Amino acid sequence: MSGTMIVAAARAAVGTPFRLHGRDVRQGLDCVGLAALALRCAAPDGYRLRTGDAAAVASQLRAAGLAEVADAAPGDLLLCRSGPGQLHLAIRCAQGIIHADAVARRVVERPGPIPWPVLSSWRKQEDD
Repeated sequence: MSGTMIVAAARAAVGTPFRLHGRDVRQGLDCVGLAALALRCAAPDGYRLRTGDAAAVASQLRAAGLAEVADAAPGDLLLCRSGPGQLHLAIRCAQGIIHADAVARRVVERPGPIPWPVLSSWRKQEDD
């Protein structure tokens, strides 16, 4: 699955309502649900982005078939620190990010610089 396809899938969800633990575009998505949809991978069970445990989230991302990369490209998943003890996932696009925005209450495409520190970048491995 190419980065272009991942961005297109994330972009198709723009406008979807935000819903905590949301996994369905008809009912709403959170950042994990958007990542699972765009990357076509299973959403981790029992995730806790509010713990701030980046190592635990990284382990779940590896288990979902993603590999950590040094430089993010469009279609890569970004693990960000959006606040004290708060982690957030976003899809990198050429102009910025696509993410499930809890404040805007919907999935949005945000151009420009990423507003939070990026802890790591993850890429979906090509299917064999």
